[in-house]
Amino acid sequence: MFNLMKTAILMAAITALFMALGSLIGGRSGMMLALLVALGMNFFSYWFSDKLVLKMYNAREVDAQSEPYFYGMVQELAQRAGLPMPRVYLIDEGAPNAFATGRNPDNAAVAATTGILRVLNHRELRGVMAHELAHVKHRDILISTISATMAGAVSMLANFAMFFSGRDEEGRPTNPLVGLVVALLAPLAASLIQMAISRAREFEADRGGAEISGDPQSLASALQKIERVALGIPLEGAERNPATAQMMIVNPLSGGGLKGLFSTHPSTEERVARLMAMTR
Repeated sequence: MFNLMKTAILMAAITALFMALGSLIGGRSGMMLALLVALGMNFFSYWFSDKLVLKMYNAREVDAQSEPYFYGMVQELAQRAGLPMPRVYLIDEGAPNAFATGRNPDNAAVAATTGILRVLNHRELRGVMAHELAHVKHRDILISTISATMAGAVSMLANFAMFFSGRDEEGRPTNPLVGLVVALLAPLAASLIQMAISRAREFEADRGGAEISGDPQSLASALQKIERVALGIPLEGAERNPATAQMMIVNPLSGGGLKGLFSTHPSTEERVARLMAMTR
């Protein structure tokens, strides 16, 4: 419940930041224009983000005939979660990872790399796919898509403000120094909010996935193994499209990178500790 409340507050904060920046650039009309742009971008993301990300990773759809083991595992877990059967995809990459996408449970897809099927044992892989189905159940894909879109829109408006002086409703120029400071800080604030939303949703998906599989320890073991192995094997799809890294169960770009506030995922140590506490 705490993570749900935290997500709602953060979503409201990033929306307010977006509208405030629009207001700074063009007064009330600028704020309304910014809101309309955000709605348009969210509408596009809502309907097409799943197709785009699957194409980015060259994912191939599988079924009960082509991949009976993996498909059957997802089918069993979807039934346990009370979800419609999602589309199932494999990505031909050696790096172990997985993600979920789609605008709602009726139009969801889960994808895993061929590397994760080789690295994890049955229980661990089952824990990972339960985590991804928890994302579907919680509609996290939609939430993360909207937050990413809003953060990108804030950056777009900030870049616009750098080159065009803001004006109030009567057309009078606003303080250029204020505009410059906001233009520099707004994208950073939006990114921090987006990352905080992502971390909260990962904790919630860990909890939900452990409940779906009935085996928190297996997910904890999988997270440790994925992080350890993934450090030495780059995920090419994520390197080509860094914005998609937040979708993965373990951030494929986090090795040696920024921590804490600047991470899209909680630390694996903290995630494992929470999962092991569930076993007790």
